[in-house]
Amino acid sequence: MTLKDNRIIKSVIIFIICLIVHAAEVFFIRTDETVFAECFINKVFGIILLFVLLKIWKRKWRDIGFKASRLLPDCLKGLVICAVFYTLGFAAEFITLYAQGNPGHMEFFVTGFSLTGDVTKQTGIGFVLMCIGFNVINVWMEEGLFRGFYITYLQEKIGMKGALFIAALLFGLWHLVTPLRSLADGQMSLPEFAVMSIGYVVLSALMGIKWGLLFEHSGSVWIGLADHFFNNCVITNLLHVVTETGVDEYQIMRVLIGELTSFVAVVVYVKIKACTKRDLQQVT
Repeated sequence: MTLKDNRIIKSVIIFIICLIVHAAEVFFIRTDETVFAECFINKVFGIILLFVLLKIWKRKWRDIGFKASRLLPDCLKGLVICAVFYTLGFAAEFITLYAQGNPGHMEFFVTGFSLTGDVTKQTGIGFVLMCIGFNVINVWMEEGLFRGFYITYLQEKIGMKGALFIAALLFGLWHLVTPLRSLADGQMSLPEFAVMSIGYVVLSALMGIKWGLLFEHSGSVWIGLADHFFNNCVITNLLHVVTETGVDEYQIMRVLIGELTSFVAVVVYVKIKACTKRDLQQVT
């Protein structure tokens, strides 16, 4: 198969281009260490690239799941998914803290996700609005590229399972940049980097599969996009568990429980739906 016809190679090339811009911002521009507190340049670049790719491909945004008629109902579904399963994560976090004699309470303020536990609190309305705006840009780019574009683009040639796997793998590798910078900055040792990077990439890939399955079975990016947005913006950046000894000391546990339980639930739902459809086909 020639390069002209090989969509996997083309997809990897697109990914590498985006990854170079992403790494350049994280390592050199470091927008997340400025007043913006978020690396958003690479996401804006990704959205612009999506416009170009869709133009070349002669497709519309609705062809990759951005269906206006599904916006509100599907976003509500995504919100419910995030709220239900992260309630379990928060409950486990509070129970653990209480058992340790260090009870916590919730506070609302802006901060970024940190693999090393560093927290900078911002409470101004301007920071809240920037946090919301940058997270909209973030999920628009990531869901648009890794779910809407990649899965639609690849499944025409290699089928849905192959497209879902490749999109999830690329999404996992996309998140390797953050622990790499922590290693380069001396915030992590090499063994810590190895453990953290593997865990972070695997978890991100599983999240990619979850959102990919939601996209596949709904034909819309909005459910995964809304779940992704509330996960990043509210659960990670805005809503925090504070104790006398720190902030979000068990955030990783909260994220693992919230994401893994929702992943299992989505997989089970998809399998049940597939079995029900197959049984109905056999009856008819």
